[in-house]
Amino acid sequence: MTTTLFSDARKVDADGEVDGFWMLVDGDVIVATGTTVPGSRAAAEVTSGVDATRASSATSGAPDGPTAGGAVPPPADVTVDLAGATLTPGLIDLHTHGGGGHAFDGGPDDLDAGLALHRRHGTTRSLISLVANPVPVLSRSLGLIGDLMRRDPLVLGAHLEGPFLAPDRRGAHAPHFLLEPDAATVESLLEAGDGIVRQVTLAPELPGGLDAIDRLVSSGVVAAVGHTEADFDLARAAFDRGASLVTHAFNAMAGIHHRDPGPLVAAVGDERVTIELILDGVHVHPAVADLVLRSAPRRVALITDAMAAAGAADGDYRIGELAVTVEHGVATLTGTSTIAGSTLTQDAALRIAMLQTGLSAVDAVAALTLVPAHVLGVDAGGRRAGTPAAQAGVARTAQAGGVRPSLGRLAPGHVADAVAWHDDWTVARVWAAGRELPAG
Repeated sequence: MTTTLFSDARKVDADGEVDGFWMLVDGDVIVATGTTVPGSRAAAEVTSGVDATRASSATSGAPDGPTAGGAVPPPADVTVDLAGATLTPGLIDLHTHGGGGHAFDGGPDDLDAGLALHRRHGTTRSLISLVANPVPVLSRSLGLIGDLMRRDPLVLGAHLEGPFLAPDRRGAHAPHFLLEPDAATVESLLEAGDGIVRQVTLAPELPGGLDAIDRLVSSGVVAAVGHTEADFDLARAAFDRGASLVTHAFNAMAGIHHRDPGPLVAAVGDERVTIELILDGVHVHPAVADLVLRSAPRRVALITDAMAAAGAADGDYRIGELAVTVEHGVATLTGTSTIAGSTLTQDAALRIAMLQTGLSAVDAVAALTLVPAHVLGVDAGGRRAGTPAAQAGVARTAQAGGVRPSLGRLAPGHVADAVAWHDDWTVARVWAAGRELPAG
């Protein structure tokens, strides 16, 4: 395989910031890392537990010594000189419905075009989110996503945001497509999306809701509490049954009241739970976002919940069969004030996190990389990889003879997904699985 050396970068990932960073990529995997700047911040963590000297020597064939401390990068077939630019892992989006004028419940061309838009903005791995629709329609969409995954490994699977939602908390989901999560319906969707469905949002108060969480988790699917009337106690019961995610915090659920804390307080207090957050300045005020980010460190995943208008012009769109109007970048159900997804891209969420919430660059990057990798259990044995859903998913993959990629860090053994950034934190270049993606 071709080896590529990325040199002279300012690395920022969940392990810290490192100046003079280099990494060696063999095919699609990072095999060695180091720094040419002694004493650089977090230099001890740069190899994430792998000795830089040994990794470099093993890759280059050189004896131990010349690469001591990782100061001398090994030779490679191709060198990418980043000239001091910031380099982060590729961004991971757990929740997105489209972009570039294309909805993900459309056809193959819509899927390709929408993903291309988000990849230009630094998102290298995505779950494809589907709104509530009749079960046969969802099954057809899952089939298309399965076809896409076979030709595009950057797609991690599907997220069913519907149909198991509370009617009065449905948001931009058609009310006549909502269903209770009875065993037969849950089973039919899992069968239709076998190995494809990775995440399901549901309201645990619906009849069969807690039992559905059991079934999802046992299948290696992440169960997310969302679009719900659940109170504090019911949310805790859902988490005890294995739900490990909250869908877009504060939106389509009760807020926080001093005598009725609601599901978010339950999530913040539970180390097993990750919290999705749409950080676009519209869905959640940055001051409230800052409160959640500080209250649940490294447990908030920044998502887009983007609809087709992300990266496209204002105008008229659709989410499922519902009409949406986008004005000044804000999407609402036509004729109402109900927010209908976002027009956000993840690079914009990163900038808002740093500029409007006061989150450090390291923690902001983690919220878009390692934290969502934890949710899906693709974080090289990290904290969330020990959840029942992650364990079941790994077991299922092993039985199928596959290997889940390790994502979320710039470290040996991780897939070579990376984003180079301009000084203003706009995207300069993007690589996924060691391959540079088109810029436009």
